[in-house]
Amino acid sequence: MEQSMVWRPEEYCLQRPDKPREECGVVGIFNHPHASALAAQGLQALQHRGEEACGIVSFGVRTGANGRPECNDDGSLKERFFEERHPGLVGEAFNGLDFDDRLPGGMAIGHNRYSTSGEKAANRNIQPIYAEIATGGFAVAHNGNLTNALSLRDRLVDQGAIFQSTMDTEVLMQLAAQSKQRSLIGRFVEAFKSIRGGYALVGLSEDYLIGARDPVGLRPLVLGQMDGGRTKILASETCALDMMGAEFVREIEAGEIVVFSEDGEESIFPFERVKARPCAFEYVYFSRPDSIIQGRSVYDVRVEMGRQLAMEAGVDADVVVPVPDSGTPAAIGFAEQAGIPYRLGIIRSHYVGRTFIAPTQSARENSVSLKHSPNRAVLKGKRVILVDDSVVRGTTSKKIVDLVKAAGAREVHFCSASPMIKHTDHYGIDMADDEELFAHRFSHEEMVQRLGVDSLHFLTVPGLYRAIGLGERNKASPQVSDHCFTGQYPVKNVDKGYRPRKRHGREDAQQESFLD
Repeated sequence: MEQSMVWRPEEYCLQRPDKPREECGVVGIFNHPHASALAAQGLQALQHRGEEACGIVSFGVRTGANGRPECNDDGSLKERFFEERHPGLVGEAFNGLDFDDRLPGGMAIGHNRYSTSGEKAANRNIQPIYAEIATGGFAVAHNGNLTNALSLRDRLVDQGAIFQSTMDTEVLMQLAAQSKQRSLIGRFVEAFKSIRGGYALVGLSEDYLIGARDPVGLRPLVLGQMDGGRTKILASETCALDMMGAEFVREIEAGEIVVFSEDGEESIFPFERVKARPCAFEYVYFSRPDSIIQGRSVYDVRVEMGRQLAMEAGVDADVVVPVPDSGTPAAIGFAEQAGIPYRLGIIRSHYVGRTFIAPTQSARENSVSLKHSPNRAVLKGKRVILVDDSVVRGTTSKKIVDLVKAAGAREVHFCSASPMIKHTDHYGIDMADDEELFAHRFSHEEMVQRLGVDSLHFLTVPGLYRAIGLGERNKASPQVSDHCFTGQYPVKNVDKGYRPRKRHGREDAQQESFLD
């Protein structure tokens, strides 16, 4: 990197978010009289995992105007699939919906989506997706990214498949549709053997609720229950179970396919068993603080990250200030460990949300000042330690630092509660490319200069492992997937460098990103 290169944050702040974004959250309900309403509750709890769109698919019988279940001509119950898919937040999409009328049935799956680019929340890309295949109707909701989706898609199109969306989720559906297996579960298992990447998903048929997790367990999925075990629930995080009033049972294991039916519960392990490596970013940023991962409280882990960071940084100051809201737990731990007062030096407005539209370029570039206001009484004349959860591209961090300095801070020391993010993700996290990552582009000295801080500190990778409670990192086989910090990827990115074949004068790559 040439020293003369000018860093212009405004060139990067408009196209990509300056925080990693989890692609989505999923939920599945089996054997509950109001399954879809319960699914909506779960999606509300998982709203942080996707804010662009949401959807629910249920299976059951609608009640007619006479108050009786609808029947076919032969008198049998008219069981079928129902779906509601909308752009926007869960509360916006399902507010006032009559679930028993629009989404009836005892089984349902739901999905929150965060899109990455292109069509955003175009209706065809809102999940769950539904299709009729040889074994009957089937719906899928997916969290993660298939790293061989592009090459699989080309092969499937050559074999006659017709795609209706730009999501890698549909690749899985097409694989199941083209399978020669006689049963739905057989088709599903065969499809899983063809895909690579990080994923957790739920599927719904006329008879089954299905959950599945990738072989190394990168994306999370948990099992809960209600009504003495009669109702089974799948969800991305335990916080969804809490909102539904459900009991946590266990995490779905890495590489496990779990199937619920009237015959009970069955677990299938179609892959060779390998050591699980859940994504470290679930602890650092993605999961809600009140969720539990591998028996560990996310909140407690983040507080401990702050403590470890304080011990490593050794910075003296007057106040510890969190960058709201995600930096708060780490800032609490930092202040406790360092013996420095914790203060709310930055006030975040919760009324400038995702739907705010700035009318001008300059207003868009100053969006940080719309969301954050300095608490001058706390900052003026003080030596300030700013604690944030992570630094991705540095654009927001720079604006926060400028905000604090303009409020009269005498010194500003920036502390990140995650290690330096030097490598991008391939498994369902929307993150800047390597060349956009702050710690990848610049040396430590350059980062200090560009942020305009008195010092800059990152939690070390060993410190992260200590905070999670994992002890010393196993270099040959890490206990968590820490590839964004170390470059040690757990699953090969099969499609890296792959160029889809041109069809009718255009490349299929000119579509929305497959990160869904």
